[in-house]
Amino acid sequence: MRLRPTAAVPCALTATALAAALLAPAPAAAEPAQRGSGVRFATFNASLNRAAEGELVEDLSTPGDAQARAAAEVIQRTRPDVLLVNEFDYDPRGRAARLFQDNYLSTGQNGADPIDYPYRYSAPVNTGVASGADLDNSGEAVTEPGTPGYAEDALGFGAFPGQYGMAVFSRYPIDTRAVRTFQDFRWADMPGALLPTDPETGEGFYSDDELELLPLSSKSHWDIPVRVGRGRPVHLLAAHPTPPTFDGPEERNLLRNHDEIRFWADYVDPRAGRYIYDDEGRRGGLAPGAPFVVAGDLNADPADGDGHPDAIARLLDAPRVNGGVRPASAGGPEAAELQGGANTGHDGDPAHDTADFADDPAPGNLRADYVLPSRGLPVRGSGVHWPVAADPASVSARAASDHRLVWVDVRR
Repeated sequence: MRLRPTAAVPCALTATALAAALLAPAPAAAEPAQRGSGVRFATFNASLNRAAEGELVEDLSTPGDAQARAAAEVIQRTRPDVLLVNEFDYDPRGRAARLFQDNYLSTGQNGADPIDYPYRYSAPVNTGVASGADLDNSGEAVTEPGTPGYAEDALGFGAFPGQYGMAVFSRYPIDTRAVRTFQDFRWADMPGALLPTDPETGEGFYSDDELELLPLSSKSHWDIPVRVGRGRPVHLLAAHPTPPTFDGPEERNLLRNHDEIRFWADYVDPRAGRYIYDDEGRRGGLAPGAPFVVAGDLNADPADGDGHPDAIARLLDAPRVNGGVRPASAGGPEAAELQGGANTGHDGDPAHDTADFADDPAPGNLRADYVLPSRGLPVRGSGVHWPVAADPASVSARAASDHRLVWVDVRR
């Protein structure tokens, strides 16, 4: 989930205190997350989004951005092999991803070792793309970026095209010719889609014309084959569904979040995914038996928060998804106890929380980020990078984002 508006440095530290904390040597460099014997897949909502187009490229053009340094340190300490970064503003030339590698990941941060990702992938997303329609039913279609109401009428909430985008960093080759994207798949083309209705009239919240142009993905859905061994590639299924909040009684975001998550449950089931088409017009879901890892900030907790009760359950219970993988941390339970508020009423185990959200008012800390391997991929380890407060690595984890990096090691 995300809070609106998003700050450039999403933590309680001031910019001066943050810079001082990150520049000071760690009292004792925290060890990298214990490595299993396999390939480490990870997801990290790094909050590397900015308020205006081009700001992220500008910030990453020099090695001095404190928040980017904190995000790089988190990545260096956990050392994923294949990493999905959510909330990473898209730019058509891919400069931001290259600059993040060159100026941040390639330089050791606060005692951590550099890490190199020779393979990177990014593509357009729907956030901030003008729809030309009044999608929030405010009475006016706002089409000019920077105008109040523009983000609400965009195809996905965003102040400019590409805000809150995604990027993949990999130590293994990406089969770019076989990548499938689903940016344009229409929400109304999903059988049984939970399209919102106006509770006062019972009529559809969106007009027929609006449904003709409204995609399912608030950002995009990507199927990225990664060649991690000699056998078939592992398909990284990447997405970042809209938060199930910031709407009205019609619950359009809650319902869209549900269906964005459902998309992957259908995609990995050859029978259920027959209706799907990608941006090149190819129909159908994932090939039967193909190994995969679903990854991303899915904005849905199995037990708490304000999402649809069936949103994440449908994916976790999908026959080909190993929903029993539950990465954990020691810092999550500590944070829930110290922060109190909404956390005291949660049903879920805080060891599995991945996001440090506001505690009073709700929602409190939640499990929002997932790395879910397919059944048949042996799991060698998993974790959430949420260090306890006494661990020096907790400084960068808090400074980088309100989310924590989640990782799973699989053997190939």
